[in-house]
Amino acid sequence: MTERFLITGATLPTGERADLLLVDGVIAEVGGIADAAGATVVDADGLLALPGLVDLHTHLREPGYEQSETVLTGTQAAAAGGFTAVFAMANTFPVADTAGVVEQEASLGRDAGYATVQPIGAVTVGLKGEQLAELGAMARSRANVRVFSDDGFCVSDPLLMRRALEYVKAFDGVIAQHAQEPRLTQGAQMNEGALSGELGLAGWPAVAEESIIARDVLLAEHVGSRLHVCHVSTAGSVEVIRWAKARGIDVTAEVTPHHLLLTEELVSSYDPRYKVNPPLRRAEDVEALRAALADGTIDIVATDHAPHPVEAKESEWDAAANGMVGLESALSVVHAAVVENGLLGWSDVARVLSATPARIGRLAGHGQAIAAGAPAEVVLYDPAAASEFGLDRLAGRSVNSPYLGRRLPGRVVATFHAGYATVLEGAVRPADEVARLATEREVARG
Repeated sequence: MTERFLITGATLPTGERADLLLVDGVIAEVGGIADAAGATVVDADGLLALPGLVDLHTHLREPGYEQSETVLTGTQAAAAGGFTAVFAMANTFPVADTAGVVEQEASLGRDAGYATVQPIGAVTVGLKGEQLAELGAMARSRANVRVFSDDGFCVSDPLLMRRALEYVKAFDGVIAQHAQEPRLTQGAQMNEGALSGELGLAGWPAVAEESIIARDVLLAEHVGSRLHVCHVSTAGSVEVIRWAKARGIDVTAEVTPHHLLLTEELVSSYDPRYKVNPPLRRAEDVEALRAALADGTIDIVATDHAPHPVEAKESEWDAAANGMVGLESALSVVHAAVVENGLLGWSDVARVLSATPARIGRLAGHGQAIAAGAPAEVVLYDPAAASEFGLDRLAGRSVNSPYLGRRLPGRVVATFHAGYATVLEGAVRPADEVARLATEREVARG
């Protein structure tokens, strides 16, 4: 028997209050529900009910780098942050550049049960940027791959990028580009500017990102294919994407939570927690990114959750790995960066963290508004809570969060995936319980 839940008194993104009945993986009723025999009652008075969050940019590290993260621990982190689906980047070992590897990743996600794991396929073999990977085979596989990216590396060869765009057009795929001209960023350590000069760190120029985006939107227009731009970080990139959209080019873009909140000033501490690719930028860039998310130029927020073992981050700045964990903190950071100041309302948050990433990734069963008959993918969030973000909030294997010790608003109280609870009363449920519930749900689906 799968779990049944009656969520009482929740506030929907529209501001309305309603009860939700979750039965057999579906939201069976929405409204005033007097009785639900056999259902576990969850008091959601004062809590916001959002559709389960969808992350288009997650590094789960498995196979190959399990010391940093696994599919199990990464999806536990996702559940803790209110995510019910994650798109897993291809920079594993072996690289996710064949049907076999992406099918393995999807299977591991189903077995763990905390969230839907949708693999992203590599654009090029081994992420080497030399020849196209098996894009068609990955698309036809049981993993049903529709997003392809060499994230961590730029597809810098324009001919190869054009061919990739042409290839995925046949099955409505999308190329997600890591926009970084490698020749302009050799040895780069932080955002290029006055501060990089003061600190004696090699600069990472904004034009290295902006020039690739400009090239690729023109290639996408020429081919008539879909382009997605990963982790946009500069005001100039925003202007290029705005121009492309006005021209009718089929381009979408994401911004990370950390690029919405943190600035290059933090690098003055030489704390490697703040070392990330692309680097933290100027306050002016942060403001431009926030405005672009608010006006729709930037379509979604994606975490770029990048776990690393302690030894990879606790070192001198130039030797430290790039990356931050972000799944557990994403909703609180978005709350702090664009909700508290009125740039986005909660309906907008549901759009940029659920509906639109699911649409871009062509992921069925996720991103739907909370309504009767919709899949029971729901997160309950307490917007009135505020606390210091500590290690107790991290559910994954790695702890390289830039927010440790920072006061953040809100807290995820419960997460429901496929109708069963993965998080209750703010705690991630044990792996054996969730795996059993996932198996029961798969059997019920037939």
